[in-house]
Amino acid sequence: MSRWLPTPVQIDGDSPSKDNVHTVPVAMTRASTGGVIAALHYLPVISTAVAAVFTRILWKHWRRSPASRHLLWWTGGVALFGLGTLTEALTTVFGWHEPIFRLWYVAGALLGGAPLAQGSVYLHLRRSTADRLTVALITYVAVAAAFVLTTPIAPEAAGAGRLDGRVMEWQWVRLFSPLVNTYALIFLVGGAVLSAVRHRRRGTGGRPLVRGNWLIAIGALLPGIGGAFTRAGHVEVLYVGELIGLLLIWGGYALIVGGSRPNTTPVLASSGGPPNEKG
Repeated sequence: MSRWLPTPVQIDGDSPSKDNVHTVPVAMTRASTGGVIAALHYLPVISTAVAAVFTRILWKHWRRSPASRHLLWWTGGVALFGLGTLTEALTTVFGWHEPIFRLWYVAGALLGGAPLAQGSVYLHLRRSTADRLTVALITYVAVAAAFVLTTPIAPEAAGAGRLDGRVMEWQWVRLFSPLVNTYALIFLVGGAVLSAVRHRRRGTGGRPLVRGNWLIAIGALLPGIGGAFTRAGHVEVLYVGELIGLLLIWGGYALIVGGSRPNTTPVLASSGGPPNEKG
């Protein structure tokens, strides 16, 4: 057993004690862990670049079918996702700044996956119902954003320049985001899971549509999980979840587009039937 124990190294003094003895393996582990965590803070730079390319692809897709509101919302959703990761990248490179924090909270914590979820709303629900939900969503986010932009800020609570909602003195403002995130969970994740199950049961679209929707569902979950860790002060988990989640959503989109029938306009999370874009 003793061969697995680290050898004590005396730092100063004549004899080892609890105060002046450290172990080399522990010090090396702490240093390497700190380096990995520091590197994770640069992941938003990659996520922003990925989001920019993905947004361009979705924009071109929507331009081929401008009447499809679900495609417009998905394009805007990925663009806003990229805006959120851009604020994270700017914070990593240039440090914590109040305007960037406020933009981060609106684009990330408030909006998050909501615009993507609204695309699924237009795909799965009647046009009239989707329009009413759009008005409700925009109104809710606008009110919440107004409070985010006006709340007093305590920068000293940021914690080593981290993006953290605890810097807002009106802590009750943070209660707006759970409802929007739940909305996104129900329609984005739930819509993708429903589509995957429908395609599997009906045998329509083949494996690409089933797998593509599952990838979208998993990818949409990861940033939400990361957001929960952010509330506990571990923003690095969010950065990892954002990048992997976005890549999975893109991969799911690619599978669905590749698995769509010729001469049809493919959708990001096919519902198993034609998009319900009419009232």
